[in-house]
Amino acid sequence: MRTRKLLRLARSNLVRELGALAVSAGGVALGTGCLVFFLALGAGLNAVVNQVFPVSTREVEVVVPQLALGGLLGEQKLDDATVARLRAVRGVAAAYPKMQLRIPAVTRYNGLFFGKEIRMGLEVVAVGLMPELVGQDARMPFEDRGEGQPIPVVVNKRLLELYNKVFAPQRGLPSLTESQLVGFQIPMELGRSWVAANTLPGAQETAMQLVGFSERATLAGVSMPLQTIQRINRKYGVDAASYSSVLVRAQSADDVSEVAAAVKKMGLELDESERRNAVQIGAAVELVTLALSLLAALITGLAAVNTMQAFYASVRERTREIGVLRAVGATRADVAAVVLAEAAAIGLAGGIAGVLLARAAALLLDRLAGRGLPDFPFKPETFFDFHAGHVAAGIGVALLAALLGAFFPARAAARLDPAKALTES
Repeated sequence: MRTRKLLRLARSNLVRELGALAVSAGGVALGTGCLVFFLALGAGLNAVVNQVFPVSTREVEVVVPQLALGGLLGEQKLDDATVARLRAVRGVAAAYPKMQLRIPAVTRYNGLFFGKEIRMGLEVVAVGLMPELVGQDARMPFEDRGEGQPIPVVVNKRLLELYNKVFAPQRGLPSLTESQLVGFQIPMELGRSWVAANTLPGAQETAMQLVGFSERATLAGVSMPLQTIQRINRKYGVDAASYSSVLVRAQSADDVSEVAAAVKKMGLELDESERRNAVQIGAAVELVTLALSLLAALITGLAAVNTMQAFYASVRERTREIGVLRAVGATRADVAAVVLAEAAAIGLAGGIAGVLLARAAALLLDRLAGRGLPDFPFKPETFFDFHAGHVAAGIGVALLAALLGAFFPARAAARLDPAKALTES
């Protein structure tokens, strides 16, 4: 039987039995819709995790072991020589040393803050970064300006998010954007601590000038140019030669494991706290997504069973018709192909309907979340991330479920004896 005739026959059968087979298509659509919905939800939540905990696959943070004998004896430290050794490791593209501000510092602000009168005092925690690491995130020059000049600082973008979503609403302060804050100066006093209630000799007043926002900046404070931190530490007689950590960037993600092994051979360790947090949360999201996807697969499996029952009933009702087809020359393969073509059409229709159902449900949930949930930090515009792969997987699973459900009925139809089929009423 020619393909065109086969498809025409399958279409006429579908139109005639549309009501009975629509239930099967609906079951396939429900299972497919749930599968695509949960896969997109998992991808969307993973995107939120990556936004909150941005982790590079090419970078590792190198630190000195906390309980190293060499460190106790003063032998194990991150100095320029160690940084040079790290840069010479095979597979390393760059190494960026960081240094903490090792003297106390405070900031006090009394006055108008974008139209709001505030009184604020904080201990300053600062980390020195190389300007190359900050790059284009700094909208003003991020370099040491020398004694008596405002100190350029960059702030982590997540801190601005926390300020706008938590700190500002609680205190009636205005929400701010990056462009509003760039160039803003805050008074600072070096050598003084309110927590320890002491002041170092030579304490001086200066100012910090915000020059940009960067994911490279420390989350627990501000980041200053590395040369500025070294200059201040040296001025107050504290360690200005050893670094707090070194960010090592591998040439590719494949080189990271080899670089990490070389770092450990040098007696150093990797600080993977943020990476560990991201991995743990990501694993939890993937586990929940897997569980929900298995539930969707179960629904799709039940739809396949329902499809099988529907086609068994259809084959029984069309026994004489199948006998006529065989009598006029249709082969067993032709009869089975007609049934499977009908099933494929049901699967395709159910898959497309399921994908549309998933998208509609996602849009509805996003709208309800946007109106009903508070404006919490890192609240995404959408909780879903629909990929082309999700759509293809949904339609593919729907087709597979329908074809598997129709396989045994199609084989039963193909095995019907033509003479016996024609004599049945």
